[in-house]
Amino acid sequence: MISVLPQHIEEGRPEPMGAHVRDGGVNFVVFSDHAQAIELCIFDASGARELRRYALHGPHDGLFHGFLPVVGPGLVYGLRAHGPYKPELGHRFNAHKLLLDPWAREIVGHHQWRPEHHGHALGHPDGHRSFDTRDNAAYALKARVAESRGPAPGGLNAPRHSASELVLYEVHVKGFSALHPEIPPALRGTYAGLAHPAAIAHFKALGVTTLSLLPVHFHLDEPGLHERGKVNYWGYNTLGFFCPNPRYAATAQPRTEFKAMVRRLHAAGIEVLLDVVYNHTPEGDERGLPLAWRGLDHASWYRLAEDKAR
Repeated sequence: MISVLPQHIEEGRPEPMGAHVRDGGVNFVVFSDHAQAIELCIFDASGARELRRYALHGPHDGLFHGFLPVVGPGLVYGLRAHGPYKPELGHRFNAHKLLLDPWAREIVGHHQWRPEHHGHALGHPDGHRSFDTRDNAAYALKARVAESRGPAPGGLNAPRHSASELVLYEVHVKGFSALHPEIPPALRGTYAGLAHPAAIAHFKALGVTTLSLLPVHFHLDEPGLHERGKVNYWGYNTLGFFCPNPRYAATAQPRTEFKAMVRRLHAAGIEVLLDVVYNHTPEGDERGLPLAWRGLDHASWYRLAEDKAR
């Protein structure tokens, strides 16, 4: 809970990326090669009310940064990027839109496909070349500063199997154990279920050395699926590459549960690989939303068409 926020933000360190607890405060770093300024917006614990804005220092080699003393884990924040709105040049800055930190370790809220999220005005004669001035902060996803827990468990002593001995099993976290009779119903379809003794025994019986997990990152369901009351089962629509998908957690602490899963699988001699796909995000095409990367620097984060930068 925040009692008093600092009046000013100090100059921070230009690494590591994202928000990290250190030296009695939190260090923030975000990349943008074309933004003129980036603001750090602090919210209450629920993410409903904006409390204060700070202009990050920089840019220094494309990095904006700042250090907030006194604050710590649990701080909820978002970003606003100021710069040119020139779609024909690949620039879609719109400071009216709150953006998610691409390096967020925890994400607060539930996404709603609302017109306020668009950087352009829906229905405008100029289409996606128009400019929308509505503030979307009330409905936008926010990041939450995570606790600093040191190196990931098993990161330094993860099992390694030679290519000649590799038996790789591609698996969907939810689908694998959803109907598994030996896994407790409350754990089926979860990270905890994937590391349950019955699951590990199954992998070992098959001779599996390595699990390749289909996308486990925080993702959004496409608008068309949402309208039909369906979900993106496979998860190839990532918004938070550093956040475990909360849908696959048996508890309210998906990061803790995910780390425990990896630790147990490593202890059983099973490698864990992640399927990571960078070329499919929920920001979509030129008609899509500035949720994170597009709003921070569309021209740097995405490869643009040579003849149509918009």
